[in-house]
Amino acid sequence: MSATVEFARMNGLGNKILVVDMRGRPDKVTPAAAIALNADPQTEFDQIMAIHDPKADGTDAFIDILNSDGSKAQACGNGTRCVVQALAAETGRKAFTFQTVAGILNAVEHEDGTISVDMGRPVFDWDRIPLAEEFHDTSRIELQIGPIDNPVLHSPSVMSMGNPHAIFWVDRDVMSYDLARFGPLLENHPMFPERANITLAQVTSPTSVTTRTWERGAGLTLACGSAACSAAVSAARTGRTGRTVTINVASAKPPATLSIEWRERDDHVIMTGPAEWEWSGRLDPTTGLWSRDDSREAGAQ
Repeated sequence: MSATVEFARMNGLGNKILVVDMRGRPDKVTPAAAIALNADPQTEFDQIMAIHDPKADGTDAFIDILNSDGSKAQACGNGTRCVVQALAAETGRKAFTFQTVAGILNAVEHEDGTISVDMGRPVFDWDRIPLAEEFHDTSRIELQIGPIDNPVLHSPSVMSMGNPHAIFWVDRDVMSYDLARFGPLLENHPMFPERANITLAQVTSPTSVTTRTWERGAGLTLACGSAACSAAVSAARTGRTGRTVTINVASAKPPATLSIEWRERDDHVIMTGPAEWEWSGRLDPTTGLWSRDDSREAGAQ
């Protein structure tokens, strides 16, 4: 068995993704390899999407997802779109079914190149998100940061979209908040025993929301698909918007949008947006040493 596997550097709205082909192998990308890859500016990433042989009948692949700190992630919508684009280019197919630790995901590439991912049903039960305390209504929980009489952020909507999310509603530009300072405190707040993704969301119309996210295990990120889904669902759930929303991802470079539909007939969340291939190479899934297809051995220097 070769020590190295093929990988592609891709992005979804700037969300930095490494798609790693682990098919035909029994091993996995190790946390040490993930940390080493993230330490190199050329392979720095938000998530690794490792494609493994299918484990369940009727699926095309099992996707193992790692954060940049080497921890496991349950879901990554932007990364899933990158996997779809990579496999569509390889196979000529347009529709795929993936298994993740969060469940089954169905996805399709459209003629215009955009990709829709069925992210499944949102979870609102406090003990399944999970939260450390019982809340009967998770559309607004008691949690704040800043002075008690004038908090900077407060009363988030919380839910799971395969991973825990807290949506803080704000009334000014999401880029004006010091999320780099607040993000780590909120991600690791005792309220979230499995940590949480922290999103600032500003409703700009009945059909649009602007977001910025501190991603669990990755930090400040240019985009987060599951956070966009959570913001859209939470906006509809709290009566701020309807069930079909354009998410304006403020931190994406350049700023970009995702279309999110919280489908009424089955409560599934459908996320539609782009993916982009940047370059490809080979890497060692144990150590993280890598090379580009043009044979520049940057990771071994």
